[in-house]
Amino acid sequence: MRQLKIAAVLVAAVILQSSLKAAVWHPLTYIDLPLIVVVYFALQRDALQALIIGAAAGLATDALGAGGLLGAGGFSKTLVAFLISSLAARVTLDNTLLRIPVLAGAALLDATIYVLLHRMLGQPPQQPFVEVASFKLIATTVVGTILLYLLDQFLGERARQRRQFAFRRKVARRSVLKLGRRK
Repeated sequence: MRQLKIAAVLVAAVILQSSLKAAVWHPLTYIDLPLIVVVYFALQRDALQALIIGAAAGLATDALGAGGLLGAGGFSKTLVAFLISSLAARVTLDNTLLRIPVLAGAALLDATIYVLLHRMLGQPPQQPFVEVASFKLIATTVVGTILLYLLDQFLGERARQRRQFAFRRKVARRSVLKLGRRK
């Protein structure tokens, strides 16, 4: 069941990312939704899962995107997933405020690796690096902070525990009410 939720979130992020490129509003293209999903799952401290999600998100984004090297996004998102999952294994990043600089660093690192791979392999940059990196940093960090919070509410372990405890409290209240009526 959890793998199905992960796949649904990843597919939704990739499809939204590819459809936002030209359809809705041009500044929305700087929001990297698959990177936000990769960062979320890398913060969960499961390195193998984060690497697989990073590779899948990057390759799917490269395949649906226009132009560029096939695999450059996969490599950059996989490397970002590895670095963040390594950091999350050493430092507790469960606080929302601590996730903001991690997300900003991930956006900057992803853009840098992507451009470096293109330059190393002789592909001309489509837009100036500083402009793209700064807009991507701002847009992905702002939108990603909100989305990380929402993903944590719906997919997180704490959300599952809260639902279980709410059910237990409801059952406990019913039994207390029944006992109170009998007296």
